[in-house]
Amino acid sequence: MFKLLQWGKKIFLKLVASLIFYTSIPLPYINGLEFQDVSRFAPVVGLIIGGILGCLDVGMSYLGVPMLTRSALIVAVWMGITGGLHLDGAMDTADGLAVGNPERRLEVMADSATGAFGAMVAIALILLKTTALTDITDNRWLMLMAACGWGRWGQQLAIYRYPYLKPTGKGAFHKQAISSYQDLLPGWLLMLAVSSLFYLLDGNRIILPLTIVIAGSAIAACTGAWFHHKLGGHTGDTYGAVVEWTEALFLCVLTTL
Repeated sequence: MFKLLQWGKKIFLKLVASLIFYTSIPLPYINGLEFQDVSRFAPVVGLIIGGILGCLDVGMSYLGVPMLTRSALIVAVWMGITGGLHLDGAMDTADGLAVGNPERRLEVMADSATGAFGAMVAIALILLKTTALTDITDNRWLMLMAACGWGRWGQQLAIYRYPYLKPTGKGAFHKQAISSYQDLLPGWLLMLAVSSLFYLLDGNRIILPLTIVIAGSAIAACTGAWFHHKLGGHTGDTYGAVVEWTEALFLCVLTTL
């Protein structure tokens, strides 16, 4: 029993460390937090973020807030919860990819100043998420959880499959945490379980959870592969870009269902 409590405490502290690393959710200071394994808990963090957004959406629905306004507020809070961490990475990645000289792309991405392409990508992502959410009317809370979860599983996949392009950086220690395909399985199985909830909510639409699993896995894999193709690997910025683009494209796919 004591060993079980110790194991539970260890997992809890790692989850808290992941929330501190990936979000701006105010949490009390805890001694002894370790951040080496935060990427292993990324899909769980995504589900927590999606759950918070879902609760907010349900609350606004009861208050009679119109769909478009709800969707815009959800996206704004979404950025606030993450502290713009992933969106900033997507913007820096866009600025880097806009450079014609491949050798200067990492240098441009490291520059904190936002360029025109970064601003355009930020606008595109915000518009895509807002309009997609506006078109989704049923089970929005679960859709939000699925989008946030698959986005972060895509980050795990990129960490495992592709080389890290910098000798140092916030994303460098992720490679040590996600070192084999076995490290990807817990997150994927978790998302499989979340997707199965759609079947429990509506057993007559078996195609929906199947499509969600296929679409989530495929989009997560393709976004990471595309950035690797363009850059030859990944950085902390591209990990954020994978999260943002997977979330946005996943929500767009859901509108067709």
